[in-house]
Amino acid sequence: MEARIEKIKQQLQSKGYKLTPQREATVRVLLENEEDHLSAEDVFMLVKDKAPEIGLATVYRTLELLSELHVVEKMNFGDGVARYDLRSDSTHHHHHHLICVQCGAVDEIMEDWLTPLEERLEQEFNFKVLDHRLDFQGICHRCKDKAQSPETE
Repeated sequence: MEARIEKIKQQLQSKGYKLTPQREATVRVLLENEEDHLSAEDVFMLVKDKAPEIGLATVYRTLELLSELHVVEKMNFGDGVARYDLRSDSTHHHHHHLICVQCGAVDEIMEDWLTPLEERLEQEFNFKVLDHRLDFQGICHRCKDKAQSPETE
């Protein structure tokens, strides 16, 4: 975790920003909950446990700054709530998402299935893709299993 925090600190410094204690607390919460897609309010509630003096506005500003600097990706899964996902060091592009329209669960696909399409776009249209997102909306296996299992009384 410390190595990732140091890398984020360097990203901020390269753009003229400091990793303040408030920003570091926010980054730590994002790192500790990396598998979740936290809203600003979720991040705030978790940050408050570590640093009670931090306000919601500070968390919002920090998340927006981290989004502008491409440290996190700001996403909306159709529920009107912005969620934040740390960019991974190990992948050029982001992972993709399976979004359940019944329960709201978000599952991830860690493979990048669109590389052949990107190569084709560059060849046929002379268009260099810098990034992409792919979200599938449907019904997750948990909801399908519930619908198919007999109800218990």
